Amino acid sequence: QVQLVESGGGLVQPGGSLRLSCAASVSIYSFSHMDWYRQVLGKERELVATITTYGTTNYTDSVKGRVTISRDYAKNTVYLQMNSLKPEDTAVYYCNAVKTPKLTYWGQGTQVTVSS
Repeated sequence: QVQLVESGGGLVQPGGSLRLSCAASVSIYSFSHMDWYRQVLGKERELVATITTYGTTNYTDSVKGRVTISRDYAKNTVYLQMNSLKPEDTAVYYCNAVKTPKLTYWGQGTQVTVSS
């Protein structure tokens, strides 16, 4: 059973930084790619960042230049470093791990609130 556990969320002032972590219960080598999504209550879940097996990264336009996705194979963990945070970044952030299009796993989410 694959488990993903997110951590690192919290309350931060505009312009601040947070680093989210997603720890997997299995080797992250087994996933073709891992992603961070976010969701605001009442809105659709939005893909924020992706990192593939090959190390290729992609970001949604609204976070480019402010957010970095990375991974640590030794710790089976994927990170999302978020800088220059804005109120519109407020959401629940979810980690997603994909083995195949029909075999994906989700974490429980971590709340990020950007407010003064």
